[in-house]
Amino acid sequence: MSGAPRSLAADGHSPMTEDEVGTAPAGSVARGSGVTLWRQIAEKLEAEILAGALAPGVRLPVEAELAERFGVNRHTLRRALSHLSEAGLIEATAGRGTFVKEPPLRYPIGPRTRFSEIVAAGGREPFGRFLGSSVEPADADVARELQLAVGTPVLRIETTHEADGVPISCGSAWFPHARCRDLDLVYAATGSLTRALATLGIEDFRRRETRITARPANPREMEILSLAAGRAVMVLERLDVEANGTPLQWGRSSFAADRVQLVFKP
Repeated sequence: MSGAPRSLAADGHSPMTEDEVGTAPAGSVARGSGVTLWRQIAEKLEAEILAGALAPGVRLPVEAELAERFGVNRHTLRRALSHLSEAGLIEATAGRGTFVKEPPLRYPIGPRTRFSEIVAAGGREPFGRFLGSSVEPADADVARELQLAVGTPVLRIETTHEADGVPISCGSAWFPHARCRDLDLVYAATGSLTRALATLGIEDFRRRETRITARPANPREMEILSLAAGRAVMVLERLDVEANGTPLQWGRSSFAADRVQLVFKP
C-alpha cells in the first residue's frame, strides 16, 4: 500500500506505531500517554537498576518474560534494551544472557600484577580460559623483548580471562620454550598462570614494563569478548621477568575498555 512518507515527531523519532501504542495487551505501561512504550519500559528498568532492585551482575529475565511482563512484543522490548545498553546500564553476553552492568573492575598495574589475585580481591570469581598454544620461532619483536636470538623457539599461549563469567581480556603471551616446556599443558589444566609457573619451579616474577594503547575492537576481539561493533579495547603489552631479571614472558592483551579501570601503582 503506497502513501506519503511518515513524518518525524518533534523528538526526531517516527510517530508511534500500533506496536507501540494502543493495541498491545494490558501491562505495566501506559497506552495513549504520548510516551512510546519502549521508552516507558526503559525508564522503568532504569529506575529498578538505580534503586538497587536489579543489582549489578544480576541477569535480566529472558526477552519472552519481559515482553509478557510489560505486555509488548519483542521488537518493542528490544528497542528498550538497546537504549539501556547504549546508556551503559546493561550488557548482553553471548551465550549467557543480559546482565545489569557491574562497575569497572579496578585493575592495579604494579610490580606484581596477577589477574586471579586482582579479580578475587574485587569480590569476583576469576577464570583463565586456555584457547591454544604453539611452539614457534621468535620474530624480531618477541626476540627483542625476551632477549633471545631471532628464530629461537618460543612457546606462545593464547588465553581469555573472565570475572564472574564476564570476558575481561584476551591475548597472547610468549615464553622461552627451553625454560617453560609444557607450561601450556599445565595452564590448560589449572586456568592459572601463577600456579602453572610454580610447577616449573618459577615461584615469583615481576612486571618490568607495561605499555598501553587504545583502538576499536577487531572482529576476533568482538567475538571473544562479546563486544558490539565500535566498542573499544585497551591493548596492554607487558614484560615480566624472573627474580634475577631474566625475561620470562612478553605478552599482548586486549581489555574490554569499559569493563576495567587501570590503576598504576609504583
